[in-house]
Amino acid sequence: MINKVEICGVNTSKLPVLSNEEKNELLKRIKNGDEEARNQFINGNLRLVLSVIQRFNNRGEHADDVFQIGCIGLIKAIDNFDLSQNVQFSTYAVPMIIGEVRRYLRDNNSIRVSRSVRDLAYKSLQFKERFLKENNREPTIQEIAKELGVEKEEIAYSFDAIQDPVSLQEPVYNDGSESIFVMDQVKDTKNTDELWVENMTMMQAMSKLNEKERNIIVRRYFDGRTQMEVAEEIGISQAQVSRLEKSALDHIKKTYK
Repeated sequence: MINKVEICGVNTSKLPVLSNEEKNELLKRIKNGDEEARNQFINGNLRLVLSVIQRFNNRGEHADDVFQIGCIGLIKAIDNFDLSQNVQFSTYAVPMIIGEVRRYLRDNNSIRVSRSVRDLAYKSLQFKERFLKENNREPTIQEIAKELGVEKEEIAYSFDAIQDPVSLQEPVYNDGSESIFVMDQVKDTKNTDELWVENMTMMQAMSKLNEKERNIIVRRYFDGRTQMEVAEEIGISQAQVSRLEKSALDHIKKTYK
């Protein structure tokens, strides 16, 4: 994508390169409202934008469009950069530029995602980032759903919806003589005869359990809860959960015999 010399009327071969000292001096002037310093700093970091958008070469987007969006990310980084933090500007700017380009690609994707779903995903990501800083761990889907007042399935769906699509022709490995593409690793595990029969058998086995046993099996083996978590959720002791789980598994094994 980025093989031409001129992008958006900018001759990339003649872009200036700023030293760290020049960058720091310009940033100080920018914070004091110097527009000329701002323009110099933007021009001096256009090579950074070019290097970042290289990773989006194969998205089918026009180079000029992606470059302009990358420049928006650069300007946002300039406006929000904190000189008091011991961080290089490029370290701060790169994620901002990448994020801006990714948002553009998502919003202009041929696979349309509704605005409400995208907004939910972005709110979830904002909460996720804030939660990580405060708790030194990522929140669970349940915690995000509770914070935003929605069902956990809606959170999971919104995350899936904003993922960038991958071409089946995209190479995942190349040893110089042979390439492996995504389509070579895709296997339909949902519609095999074996899985259909297995699912039917499991449904029959589950239907023979009483409501409490079925509830425990679903929470333990489909939702991934511990026995202690299940006990707290349904209001019985862990020992009772263990006993009911064992009884349910015995019933299921008999069905499979």
